[in-house]
Amino acid sequence: MVTGFYNKAPQFRFIRRDSVVLSIDVDKTNEDGLFKAVNGAKLILESSNLMLIDFTSYADISTVPCHYVVYWEVKDTKEDKSKNMELKEEIFSECCLLMEDSFDEVYKNCRFREKSVGPLEIKVVRHGTFDSLMDFFISQGASIGQYKTPRCIKSSKALEVLEKSVVATFFSTE
Repeated sequence: MVTGFYNKAPQFRFIRRDSVVLSIDVDKTNEDGLFKAVNGAKLILESSNLMLIDFTSYADISTVPCHYVVYWEVKDTKEDKSKNMELKEEIFSECCLLMEDSFDEVYKNCRFREKSVGPLEIKVVRHGTFDSLMDFFISQGASIGQYKTPRCIKSSKALEVLEKSVVATFFSTE
């Protein structure tokens, strides 16, 4: 967005990356809204000795009603390697609810009044999945020096990388 001019040169303010918008109906959740929702949910994870390593998302339009899916790679901060990480449904369902509550009024209207958007889904993926996702994008021509995890996935091949690593799935219960 142009915010003014310095001499005759335009001054810009960065708003968002172009490809980072989740949308199903009339809802439009941009990168800022997604970060706000994820950051709020991270607090619930941290109080349960879990840490969010990385995340991405996509709008699943293959289901009725369509819904947002958020992929999370998490780590147990206690890190007892002799046990599997415990993923409690109530913790992740609460994260789903908190994220939905963080989204704008248009999303909430579509989700809770019109029911045109289904419950948010969190899919927890195996450790190292986001490294594999980076490897995939680099193999497709992305620069390793400028790679950033995409916050919204559009590529069906990238979704395959994520889907084959899913270890647990949780939905918003409201």
